[in-house]
Formats: sequence, structure tokens, C-alpha cells
Amino acid sequence: MKSQARLSLADGASLLPATGPRMPEHIKKKLQDEIKQLEYELAHELPAEIKKARAMGDLSENAEYHMAKQRQEFVNARLGMLKKRMAELSLVNLSNIPRDKAGFGSTVVVYDSTKDEEIEYRLVTSEEADVSKGLISTTSPIGRGIVGKRVGDVATIVTPNGKRQLEILKLTTIHDDVGDNGNEAAADRA
Repeated sequence: MKSQARLSLADGASLLPATGPRMPEHIKKKLQDEIKQLEYELAHELPAEIKKARAMGDLSENAEYHMAKQRQEFVNARLGMLKKRMAELSLVNLSNIPRDKAGFGSTVVVYDSTKDEEIEYRLVTSEEADVSKGLISTTSPIGRGIVGKRVGDVATIVTPNGKRQLEILKLTTIHDDVGDNGNEAAADRA
């Protein structure tokens, strides 16, 4: 029997190949664009910089040469990481994301008792995260605390500034957003 490697997102979504909905196209495009840009830099711009720096003479004390080589190492590492991430995300099966609990793609309204305010977060991949827009990675401290919670649950988040208590007031899952009709959990129980 042939076995498949199993990876998982913070919310427990399976990363086995499936026929269900896949990685959102805008994430895929963003990663592909960055990969394309870095590959161009690695193949064209950096070799030219290194060649120019070599022409300046003694490489042992040539700052331009060392900077170009360091950039080349960084670009290679970043490319490897992005390609690995693309491979992981291409295996995500959105059908395995819970329909009644917070997970990837969910929009969650929470009451932060520390700040005495309601805050809306959307749980996204690390590539999309932007705290100023309320886009929280599922792997961030707040994201990890919210993932798997239902309306009425309280998440205790440990931050550098101390503990925060976030009560889940409203939950809209990725399935609700795409109009998936098999969802028996109410999106808004508040």
C-alpha cells in the first residue's frame, strides 16, 4: 500500500491531494510573481553585479562583491522557501476546513476584554497577513488562539504585553463566504 505524506495547517486542514477547492488564486499568483521576480534577479541582475564587482579588483576587501554574494545567497534561500510553500499550499484541501469552527478563511468578530472593544479578524495565510487590515495569519499567536473556536468560546492569547482574553462573538467560515450550502452551523449566533 502506497502511503502519502501528511502536512497540516494550524487549523487542522489536511494537505493530502484532493479534488475539492484549492488554494485561492490570488495567493498562488502572489507567490508565483515573487518567484518569477527572484528568478530573474538571480539569473540576470546578480551575475551582472558580481561581474562588475570582480572587475574592481581585490575581492577580499571588495564590499560590492560581498554584498552581491550575500544577496545571491538570500535570493536562493528565499526561492527555496517560496517554492516549498507553493508545493504545500497546492495540496491544501479547503473541504477539510471546519464548517462550525474558526479556521483558514474565517472572519471572526471578537470582544477583547483587555481593550474593551470588538475587533474583526480574518484568518489568512502568512503570505496575506496584514494586522493593520485585520488579516491575521493562522500561525500568529492570535490566529493560533482563535483557530478551532466556536461562537461563545474565549481564547486566551499570550502576547509580549501580557495575556488577552478574546471572546468569539460572530463567526463566518470560508464555506459561508463562498455560499456553500451544506453548512448546518449558523454563521452568526450572536
